[in-house]
Amino acid sequence: MRYREALNLALREEMERDESVFLMGEDVGVFQGAFKVTQGLLEQFGERRVRDTPISENTIVGMGVGAAMTGLRPVVEIMTVNFAFLAMDQVINSAAHVHYMFGGQARVPLVIRFPQGGGHQLGPTHSHTMEAMFLHVPGLLVAVPSTPADARGLLKAAIRDDNPVIFIEHETLYGVRGEVPDNGEVMRFGEAAVRREGTDVTLIGVSRMAVTAEKAAERLAAEEEIEAEVIDPRTLRPLDLDTILDSVRKTNRVVIVEEGWPHGGTGANLAALIQEQAFDYLDAPIQRVTGADVPMPYSKALEQAAIPHEEHVMKAAVATFRDV
Repeated sequence: MRYREALNLALREEMERDESVFLMGEDVGVFQGAFKVTQGLLEQFGERRVRDTPISENTIVGMGVGAAMTGLRPVVEIMTVNFAFLAMDQVINSAAHVHYMFGGQARVPLVIRFPQGGGHQLGPTHSHTMEAMFLHVPGLLVAVPSTPADARGLLKAAIRDDNPVIFIEHETLYGVRGEVPDNGEVMRFGEAAVRREGTDVTLIGVSRMAVTAEKAAERLAAEEEIEAEVIDPRTLRPLDLDTILDSVRKTNRVVIVEEGWPHGGTGANLAALIQEQAFDYLDAPIQRVTGADVPMPYSKALEQAAIPHEEHVMKAAVATFRDV
């Protein structure tokens, strides 16, 4: 099924399983979601559990925090991750920290879904990649699924978790098809996936870049005779650092691929962790492939130039052998 269909299935299953789960956000009901993830849910569950909201992100997330504190399990959709800035007071000062500030007496089982990423010519206020912003905040869990199976399994896990979860979906993945188990599996946070076995270099791809890294790995094998191992973290908080380090100890070379900006990015964090804990195993400097350090262009040609592609990953992987 498609990525958006897997998300829809997860929402439907969890709403059928638990009456405390409800949806809230701009156009999630009548319009069935900006990316059609909530299609058919208003018809099945009614307006009480699928709530269209005004265009006020801070209010939407604040209502979600309050509902979660009183025993419900809200799934809030913000139309694009760039609009998160309008809700950051509620995300950081409330959702992430209420459990701590109340001495454990209150929990916030809230899921906030954020579409993100470039590729649709939506300009700089709709196209950025922001997982690093949420990764920085203690108290939040952060999921970045790259496949339909992971989208379903991780969203089910996020809804059942008693912590606030930032659930990030790359917009270009919504139409991607993939196998989804029919057993309704609930995945665990903090378990990375080894998408491809390899011995020469480790490619770590975040969100959609896990797909790009896997394609680059196939080309590296065919064109450069380099066997790359591809790691998809799947969640960034908690992070399965053990799987990453095990791969680095095997290949001795690392390329980290993300669509976000380079300064203070997810890749910078991963590079620091690897350098700290596996320095003696590295035979070459860690390479990072990132989005361009610019606001996302509207022009199609410039937008594509600002996003990492397979050839950029391949060039970085080859460089790890030249830099020895």
